[in-house]
This record gives sequence, C-alpha cells and structure tokens, in this order.
Amino acid sequence: MVIDHGIARSHRLGGVLPDERGRFGRYGGRYVPEGLMAALLDLERTYLAARNDPRFIAELDELLRDRVGRPTLLHQIPRFAGALRVPGVRVYLKREDMTHTGAHKINNAIGQALLARRMGKCRIIAETGAGQHGVAVATVCAMLGLSCVVYMGADDMARQESNVVRMRLLGAEVRAVSTGGRGLKEAVSESVRDWVANLDTSHYVFGTAAGPAPYPWIVREFQTVIGRESRAQILKSEGRLPDYVLACVGGGSNAVGMFHPFVDDPGVRLIGVEAAGRGGHEHAATLNFGRPGEVDGSYSYLLQDEDGQISRTHSIAAGLDYPGVGPELSHLKDAGRAVFGTATDAQALRGLRALSRTEGILPALESAHALGYLLDVAERGELPPDSVVLVCLSGRGDKDLHIAADGLDAPEPDLRT
Repeated sequence: MVIDHGIARSHRLGGVLPDERGRFGRYGGRYVPEGLMAALLDLERTYLAARNDPRFIAELDELLRDRVGRPTLLHQIPRFAGALRVPGVRVYLKREDMTHTGAHKINNAIGQALLARRMGKCRIIAETGAGQHGVAVATVCAMLGLSCVVYMGADDMARQESNVVRMRLLGAEVRAVSTGGRGLKEAVSESVRDWVANLDTSHYVFGTAAGPAPYPWIVREFQTVIGRESRAQILKSEGRLPDYVLACVGGGSNAVGMFHPFVDDPGVRLIGVEAAGRGGHEHAATLNFGRPGEVDGSYSYLLQDEDGQISRTHSIAAGLDYPGVGPELSHLKDAGRAVFGTATDAQALRGLRALSRTEGILPALESAHALGYLLDVAERGELPPDSVVLVCLSGRGDKDLHIAADGLDAPEPDLRT
C-alpha cells in the first residue's frame, strides 16, 4: 500500500489547520516561556522542509514498513459483533496493537526522531503515561543511535512496571515524577523543564496531538497513517465507508489520526470515547465535562475547578488519565463533526474481557473503553441494524494484565451470539 504523506486537501471544517498562529479554530496556539519559542519555530521549519523532502519521506516509509510493520491489519470481528445482538452489524478492528512495540505511538516516535536527527539533536526527551509512548521512543532511539530520557509519574510507574522494564532494557533512562498527582500531567511538566535546560542538544518528542504548536499538527500528521490505511482498507472490504468510526481519547493522538481522513465524509460518524473512571468526580472525560483553558502550552478543553485550577483525574487506563485534550479534537467537538461518549473503568474491563473471549485479542485498557462503549450503545438499542463500525485498537493489553486480573472474578459478560 502506498501512503501519501503530502498535505491533506483542505477540509470544510478546517481540519487541515493550524493557521499561521498555530490554531485549530479557536484552539491551540503557543502558551510557552519565551525561551521555548525559538525551539518550536525551528521544529516547525524543520517539519515543513522535511515533509516536502523525498528522502525524508522515503526513509520514513521504509522504517514504517520494515521496522513497524505497516500497513497494519484491518479485519472483521464477527463473534464480538454477534455479542452486540444487533442484526447485520459488522465490526472491524484497525490493529495498531500489531505494530512493533504494540501500539500506535511508534508512528509519531519515528517521525519525530527523524526530525530531531535532521535538526542535529542527539538527545531525546519524552513523557509517558501508560508507558507505550516511552517504549516507542526508547525503541526508536536504540534503532537510530540517540540517547533517551523518559519522564513518568511515580504512580504510573507502579501500575505499568513491565513497560518501565522494557524502556530500561532498551537503554532509556526512566525518571520518576513524584510531584502533584504523580501522573502524566506532571511527567509532561518535568519533560518541558528538561527541554528548556538542554535546547541545544535535546528534542522533546511529545507523545500526543496536544501541547504548543506545532506539536498537535505534527503528531496528527504522523498518526494519520492509521486513518488513511483504514479508509483504503474498509473501501476494499466493504465497497463503502463505515457508518461509525470509534477511538478512545486521552490526549487524542490515536483518535485524531483515525478521524482526520474521514472528516470530509459527512456520512461517517466520528465518536471519541473518554474515561468516565469511577464516575462522579473521579474521571478523565475532558471533552464531556471540561471547559476551555490553557494546559501544557495550548488552549483547549481542560478539566478545571471553579478557580481555574487543573482538576485531579482518574482512569483505570494510565494513557487516558490526563486532564487535557488536543486542540483539533476540541475544534471538531465545537463544530459538531465529532461526538464524545464515555466508558467507566468497569465498562472498559468488560470491553477487554469481551474482545478477549470472543476473538482471542487482548486489547489495551485504553482501547477497551471504545469496545465497552460500543457494547453499552448496542444494549441501549442505539446502534442501527446493518451498521458498519470501525474501531481503532490503539494498543495491546500485555501491560494491563495485572490490572485486568483483578477483574477476573467479576460476573461474566453475556456473550451469547
């Protein structure tokens, strides 16, 4: 499959933005200390040149094909679809869990590492929540001969210990962050502090389609390979586009990468699924319950209290446990082009167990939120017969086995077909 890495055609909803101010509609921008402006502008200039350089594109394509395993599979999951009990429904999975390192994060990690090398930077900084971005960056640094420092919240290190071991085996230095909520938000802050202190030698590989411009655009562009492949594959399989495209949403990289190539197709409903956590105030559902504000250098939807202070979040999935979200998804929400539902911890575990036991596929807890949401929608009678549903399976569940094991004694999901 030939992938076109050129700029997407202009979308009616402005999906090809950011504009010259780094904004998607009203969202985005650069809310950073003056010392970072030059580095961000240098990154933007480097990417603008690289994306039109045939040698850069050829190397990126070669690495994605030979080292990542692209294109990834897209296939039906008929036994899971049968468990929905909706006549004629066909469900397809986009298998980002089958990439090298087991998640979509490596698409962006390779692209940004190549940009770092192009800028003459030999040291890579990254943040990680679930550990998948950290593993991807550590892998790429080993592959390209770059040094690597990964910041990770102390609580996330405890619940994702296997990924910490993987990063260290790959040669990365993993630094625990014990301030504040001891999670992804704090890891981002520490990464930025390191970057400011080491701008001459270091590049910060931001892991999601958020943060200051040009990161939301660059990450989106590297992750859009997911949606471009999916669009071509579903047309080949079904002879038409899907009715629904689902993806889990934390910061938003897998979702915006999947959604973007479908934005101009009004018959395709785009649905992001956020983490409802334990319910009440213990959640990470930014687009459902947040309001616009500034976080990590960008203006976007944000979970905050009445005084504008960033709220504590909770999700069983470390990769969704984040109070912000990217500006492009915020723009699509306000434009009404994408809608955003939620799944609780319990619903995510149900989705994980259902896919595992009907199809023999262990999804990451992040992706399992989309599956749990789909099961719930079908039970409520809100999924029309004969629908074609495409779900982004953003990662595999190896990292979550000890968490999932705690739910094995829960009542069995009814999976009769």
